[in-house]
Amino acid sequence: QVQLVESGGGLVQPGGSLRLSCAASGSIFSINAMGWYRQAPGEERELVAAISSGGNTKYADSVKGRFTLSRDNGKRTGYLQMISLKPEDTAVYYCYAPIGGMDYWGKGTLVTVSA
Repeated sequence: QVQLVESGGGLVQPGGSLRLSCAASGSIFSINAMGWYRQAPGEERELVAAISSGGNTKYADSVKGRFTLSRDNGKRTGYLQMISLKPEDTAVYYCYAPIGGMDYWGKGTLVTVSA
């Protein structure tokens, strides 16, 4: 049984920063490929950032230059560093990882960007 647990969300003012974490637990040695998605109220879930098992990253155009995805395999944790946050970044952020042929999702962490 693998679980992904996100943390680090909260309320931040426009222009502020947050770092989200995604911790994997259970029968897993490391996180290889993973991604961060977000879903704003009334919107569909969208890909924000992803990293392949080879370490290649990709980002949604709306977050390029502001968000950085990284992972620490020793800690089985992935991170999403977010800077220069905008009100339109407000959403529930979900961690995703394909592990052992199955897709796993966290329950999400809420990020609210507001003055």
